[in-house]
Amino acid sequence: MAVLALACGLVLLAAGSYSRRGTPVELLAFPLLLTCSGVAVRRRAPLAALGLGVIGITIDLLIGPSLGTVLVFTDNLYAAALYGPAWTTRWLTRITSVTAIVAGAVAWVIMHDWRALAAIMIQAGLVLITPVLTAAIVREHRDQAALERIRAEQVVRLAELDRKAAVNAERTRMARELHDMIANHFSAIAIQSTAVLSRKDLTGDTVREVLESIRENSVQGLAEMRTMVELLRQKDEKPEVARRRLEDVRDLVERTRRSGMEVDFRVEGTPRGLPAATDLAGYRIAQEALTNVLKHGDGRATVVIGYLPDRVTVTVDNPVSERKADLSGAGAGLIGMRERTALVGGVFEAGPHGDGWRVRAELPTTGTPISAETGGTGRRGETCEEGGTEPPRKGDGV
Repeated sequence: MAVLALACGLVLLAAGSYSRRGTPVELLAFPLLLTCSGVAVRRRAPLAALGLGVIGITIDLLIGPSLGTVLVFTDNLYAAALYGPAWTTRWLTRITSVTAIVAGAVAWVIMHDWRALAAIMIQAGLVLITPVLTAAIVREHRDQAALERIRAEQVVRLAELDRKAAVNAERTRMARELHDMIANHFSAIAIQSTAVLSRKDLTGDTVREVLESIRENSVQGLAEMRTMVELLRQKDEKPEVARRRLEDVRDLVERTRRSGMEVDFRVEGTPRGLPAATDLAGYRIAQEALTNVLKHGDGRATVVIGYLPDRVTVTVDNPVSERKADLSGAGAGLIGMRERTALVGGVFEAGPHGDGWRVRAELPTTGTPISAETGGTGRRGETCEEGGTEPPRKGDGV
């Protein structure tokens, strides 16, 4: 661009496009060369390009002026306003505007003709103000495009983060549901089948009773698994029809008793309808707590469902067993119970209680979360269960 501008300027000089003041035409090529040098560095050093242009146009006005140098100087102004710092555009707009007005005023003072005033101001405006304003408009559009591009990239990143969060939340929910659905049934099946295989003194009626319990747990587990699969296959947002409720804990206790456990079950307060999320969370917590008793306990448990004015409580107590667990924990039980409690704004605790182990959840029946001050943490129980290690001995809980 600099070479092309220099060539065009030289052609204009050769064609006589300059003011003849007796100055040799060769001298007019020097300010033209300076302004064209500014074109060469217009992107890398826009302020230097402006400085070279100012020097060139000043010399040219003193000895000329020439049309080629004036035209190239407009590019120096444009490049400085477009590629220079942001303050350059603001200051150049002010300076060029003042310069155009002053030039017109000087012409009027010298010539005493308003036509000279108008002519000089218009020419100065075209040479000085127009390139700067054009650059300011282009710069604003360029900056706006850059902002829109950044905003679009941020929207894409946020959408990706939301997608990943939704996928992780759904995977966590599916893992929690699947674990709670099959753990109770399959644990009972594994323990009962192990008992039948390890003992040779069982009567036929006892074996038949155990096999009936195994079959019942198998059918129940398959039914719940089928319900989960149907729920995942549906394309609309219809609510789950066959969801578990807290009142179904009584059936859960009866099934657990048929598995060989001694379960003391009672309901305190007046049963009432509960929100769907609270209903399901209470049932799953009781189910998982009984599963842990089945795997790690000594075959005895106490289940208490308490209905309070603004909440419902699920409490499962069991004595501590000194035997080694027949089934090792996978580490998801306490995590799932705590997650379910947190999702409905309740308080969960699990840990040693007296001479045994207690799992307790307080679930709100209104929209107000329960204060965490009423609940414990049960960190020792979490460490045992989540780590999947050998269950603690007497005095540490199961």
